[in-house]
Amino acid sequence: MPRPTQPYIPLARGFAYLVAVIDLFSRAVLAWRLSTTMEADFCVRALEDALHRWRQPEIFNTDQGAQFTAETFTEVLVARGIRISMDGKGRCLDNVFVERLWRSLKYEEVFLRAYDGVLDAKRGIGRYFVFFNEERRHQSLRGRTPMAVYQESIASQRRAAA
Repeated sequence: MPRPTQPYIPLARGFAYLVAVIDLFSRAVLAWRLSTTMEADFCVRALEDALHRWRQPEIFNTDQGAQFTAETFTEVLVARGIRISMDGKGRCLDNVFVERLWRSLKYEEVFLRAYDGVLDAKRGIGRYFVFFNEERRHQSLRGRTPMAVYQESIASQRRAAA
């Protein structure tokens, strides 16, 4: 089940907002976008990118943020027949995997850099997500990388369907 999330990324002047779509089973970051506004458009672009590049989930989970409850966001899911799941208000444990991703990103990348602007942040975060998906081994995944686990799950589903 993919899940989008959104932390604040400090820039030399102001903040940018990051949205990432992750697969909860593998922790793989399937798509992400950075924006200087809290509009839903960049979240929709990340969602559409994830759905275009990867398998379609049965269920898509979000928090109740305005970007994820916006009609422009939910209509993408409804049009594809994907069920929408939303965390309960004040349920911090509903998004523990996402919070862990943000902690890793911030302590291993964002807090170590001083991004001049959005382009600088995009480069750094992009490099980090490649590292996170393809090189960083996770104890909870038995020493495998998120993308290796995600690819294995795709192959397993194809074998089961055949």
